[in-house]
Amino acid sequence: MAQPEPVRLAPPGRTAEPDAARSAERALLAAASACDGDVAPMLALLGAGRAPDTEASAPDAAPLELPLTGEGRTRQQWELLASVAAQDLSAARVLEPHLDALSILSQASVPAPAGLLGVYASESGGRTPRLTPAPHDDDAGSASDGRPDAGPDAWLLDGEKPWCSLADECAAAVITGREADGTRHAVLVDLDHPGVAETSSAWPALGLAPIRTVGLGFDAVPGTAVGGPEWYLRRPGFAWGGIGVAAVWFGGAVGIARTLRDATRSRAAAEAEGRGPGPDQVAQAALGRVDRLLHAMAALLARAAEDVDAGRLDHGRGMVEADRIRGTVAQLCTEVVDVVGQATGPGPLTGSAAHARAVADLQVYLRQHHAHRDDARLGRALLDGDADGGWTW
Repeated sequence: MAQPEPVRLAPPGRTAEPDAARSAERALLAAASACDGDVAPMLALLGAGRAPDTEASAPDAAPLELPLTGEGRTRQQWELLASVAAQDLSAARVLEPHLDALSILSQASVPAPAGLLGVYASESGGRTPRLTPAPHDDDAGSASDGRPDAGPDAWLLDGEKPWCSLADECAAAVITGREADGTRHAVLVDLDHPGVAETSSAWPALGLAPIRTVGLGFDAVPGTAVGGPEWYLRRPGFAWGGIGVAAVWFGGAVGIARTLRDATRSRAAAEAEGRGPGPDQVAQAALGRVDRLLHAMAALLARAAEDVDAGRLDHGRGMVEADRIRGTVAQLCTEVVDVVGQATGPGPLTGSAAHARAVADLQVYLRQHHAHRDDARLGRALLDGDADGGWTW
């Protein structure tokens, strides 16, 4: 069986990855290629936190070494996200928030718990948990109601959070909520707490079908502070995470483009062997156009990764670049889907479950982009002078 193909944002010859990093990449790509519409292999891998060829019970078994955003290996992280997405976008939808949660916790110097992690920050319809400081007694070491002392950085969550993907699979999640005065905080919550319950389950989409998404209700659920007030949206890493999602979209487009690539290669090989006509000029033009689109996205992401690790994307500049990159990648991914569809006709959509699923998955995933609203935010930043010298025209 052929090894899954990785996706690279830079030409070969870059700095070699440590053995542990290559092992993690191989394990994640193997899990993604095994998903085939069922994300159980990726859930099992990330939940265990170690490659399946290691003994989970061995005390010295090495955990998966996952690159975190802004810690010198941002490009490697985005390549990993793109590589997994090119194999299976639902698998990437499991990996991306897990990596985002690990990066957020690292940025806030909060230890990450074991198991699969999520990030739930939607405030759709104004719904988000209310936060109140957890009971804390500096002297007695316990709360007045007899419960263990929650500590000075603890909060209690009450209310509902919408759009919680894989909540039934995640061990914990970074969740945003608000105090009575509207101040936003991020907190780390154990989703096994008895005060956590599903409030809704509405995910009828064909795209990303294995990613079960529900609403969660919280009843006096404790959470540990992750950063200070309003830190979640104001940190540079918020923009970095948004660009990471664009890397997933890019990888999904690569997976769809491989259908066109393989078809044209097959026809070219048949022509070389005298078994039929090769790809005509229209097919060659489609292949060239798709290559241009993918190359442009890879170049944007590679430059952004370098800027992140070099400290050039603080919050303001990062948000401007995130809006530019996400909008451009979303538009070019849509064009890739259109070009591949026109060049290959109905065959792959009707004869290849993997290709049809990839197209449906990418269309749903791209709706995370807010399109005109994000463009409006970018335009306002330019007019207000918040782009930090970002005008180039």
